[in-house]
Amino acid sequence: MTLSKRLKSSVSNLAQGAVGVAAGLALVFAIAGAPAQALAQAAPAPAPAAAPAIQGQGPALWVVKDADSTLYLFGSIHVLRPTTGWNSPRVQAAFDSASDIWFEISNPDDQAAMVPLIQQYGLSPQAPLSSRLTAEELAQLDVAAKTIGASAAQLDPLKPWLAALSLSVAPLVKAGYDPQSGVELALKARAEAAGKPIHGFETLEDQIGMLATLPDDVQLAFLRETLKDFDQAVVLLDAMVEAWAKGDVQALDKIVVEDMKADAPELYKVLLVDRNTDWADQIQAQLQGSGTAFIAVGAAHLTGDDSVQSILKSRGVAVESVE
Repeated sequence: MTLSKRLKSSVSNLAQGAVGVAAGLALVFAIAGAPAQALAQAAPAPAPAAAPAIQGQGPALWVVKDADSTLYLFGSIHVLRPTTGWNSPRVQAAFDSASDIWFEISNPDDQAAMVPLIQQYGLSPQAPLSSRLTAEELAQLDVAAKTIGASAAQLDPLKPWLAALSLSVAPLVKAGYDPQSGVELALKARAEAAGKPIHGFETLEDQIGMLATLPDDVQLAFLRETLKDFDQAVVLLDAMVEAWAKGDVQALDKIVVEDMKADAPELYKVLLVDRNTDWADQIQAQLQGSGTAFIAVGAAHLTGDDSVQSILKSRGVAVESVE
């Protein structure tokens, strides 16, 4: 797996990275000055009124219980085709039973909060991309930028991580992936309609900072590989969604986690292990209280030997699959 694909997969599992795929697209248009209508015109038709069918039992679901607490753990995918089914009866029942809803961040769609953070962490006019890329790479950047209604000149002030993330998203939208169909936004809308309190394990600034503080050479490699693999960006996400939608956790681990763990151990530690450990701490703190909560985080965080569930189990906390 290339560095670009490892980064893109890990980005997908950070509520679509630091900024979120949906927010990342909107922010790029705002920063670059390109019209948001460019992607709207290229986007697929709206989701059908009927709920799409799930595969088998649908995505995996776990539960953590003690005498007076029930916490459901659900792995999400942050951008989906509108035709991908995921809201199984067991997920719906778990969500409905919860008094509180938890996400990685509580406000993934808060553009007003994200814009100043992107301006702080995503722009580098003193070291523009044109001073860091070759003439051939700049030409590739311009071609890719045109797919989101922008140009290399408009993306020039962006830091490499933000330019790469933004360009990674464009092919996904053209392939039918819709940020508005992502799990978190759907669940957030339901929670708000039901008056359920919404919480986040992290803040927007936490997540943006994780990408913004990646070493400069890693950011540039991410951008260069994104430009090389631009036309293949959909392949990894297709495989990830297929495994996730039918609850194949082992396949998801192989597709998303194993290669990053082997080939980019420092990135794996920062983006998955450290955060999973922190979230396990917060979940154990929740168990000290009482009530029922529904927790939805990126699917890779609930996959593999260093998953949230594995960390909890290593501490003597019982975690069970919901069949």
